Amino acid sequence: MPAYTVPEAAHFLGLPASTVRYWSAGRDNYKALITAAEKHPIILSFLNLVELHLLAAIRRKHKVSMPNVRRAIEYLENRFQPEHPLLAKELETDGLDIFIRNYGQLINISQDGQTAMQHVMEAALKRIERDDNNIPIKLYPFTRAQIDDAPSVIMIDPAVSGGRPVIAGTGLATEIIAERYKAGESIHDLAYDYDRTEAEIEEAIRCELQAA
Repeated sequence: MPAYTVPEAAHFLGLPASTVRYWSAGRDNYKALITAAEKHPIILSFLNLVELHLLAAIRRKHKVSMPNVRRAIEYLENRFQPEHPLLAKELETDGLDIFIRNYGQLINISQDGQTAMQHVMEAALKRIERDDNNIPIKLYPFTRAQIDDAPSVIMIDPAVSGGRPVIAGTGLATEIIAERYKAGESIHDLAYDYDRTEAEIEEAIRCELQAA
């Protein structure tokens, strides 16, 4: 279901809005990388958000080239899942190896570069929670540039708080915490008020104020 505007999706995932729009709508003769839930105007679904999360993982190592990534994704479309190929459960197993290899060859990166990208993609896949039918139901977005040992404290669940980022296991929206912090309240006081740890409060603030 359509739920997120391009600026909202960009904000939640720490991406430039122009990049999200490019991947979601395409440009000139380049097709979009994902199928937006609504196209005029572009409104994205939760599944689109998860797809963008995975594309962002690629972007962490290499600037995304639309035609090259499209050609690599075609493998997944043909073999696994035409509508949302990046969300195919098989991507977590043999599909990921083939995708990384194809992508690496297309943009001419070394074996070491492909290994590094695989590490990032695996980390991104682990932050997706699926139901018994292998459909993504929760996303734990990256809130830091460093992915190793990055905490999974912030959660996006379409069934909680309207699909806005919250502290995992609660309905406590990160936006509310960040607004109180910007108004001058301390992390210690916010942790006390909400009965959360200071680390959780810090991560909620980091989620909302990544650019700053």
